[in-house]
Amino acid sequence: MARFRPLSAPLERPIRLAVLISGGGTTLMNLMAKIRQGELSAEIRVVLASRAECAGVKRAQELGLPCHVIARKTFESVADFSHAIFSQCRANEVDLVVCGGFLSLMTVPDDFLGRVINTHPALIPVFCGKGFYGHHVHEAVIARGVRISGCTIHFADNEYDHGPIIEQRAVPVLDSDTPDDLAARVFASECEALPEAIRRFASGQLEIDGSRVRTIQ
Repeated sequence: MARFRPLSAPLERPIRLAVLISGGGTTLMNLMAKIRQGELSAEIRVVLASRAECAGVKRAQELGLPCHVIARKTFESVADFSHAIFSQCRANEVDLVVCGGFLSLMTVPDDFLGRVINTHPALIPVFCGKGFYGHHVHEAVIARGVRISGCTIHFADNEYDHGPIIEQRAVPVLDSDTPDDLAARVFASECEALPEAIRRFASGQLEIDGSRVRTIQ
């Protein structure tokens, strides 16, 4: 990514979000909780699910959110799949796309570069890339014997877990941890890191400088 500011000025209204999901929708539920508690000035305009059978679809419906299933397997190419996703984002006039446990590869078009963020359950650049998702990450962390893990919120480019980092939160890895134990601790850190990353984006003070994110006044 070249050097640029995703937003040239602070938003003076709630930021409009699209949330992309592939699983249980826990990230979606966290964002809705923060919005309802007045901790995040945001509006979820649309939820896009890559699988009809994922539990997050039902949760989005229970929350009263518009939800569309755009299944990767129904498209011949990544390009066609990506076009369908971002057509919905444009139609809903979203400011920022949040990938919350979204597991399908997509191509970010030019008009959305710097406007798509991803959550990853480890401290990038370790335990990331193709095949590192969900419990696979936590199992690998425990197997390797590292003492610190955490979550990363980063801008998405067109490689797995690769774009500039906005927020990271570290958590300890305990000797007694199971993957479930570590997953719960990492998700708790994500519940704070993701809203903070969204607030920073909406502030208009973020600048992407190659592989780095800077805060400017």
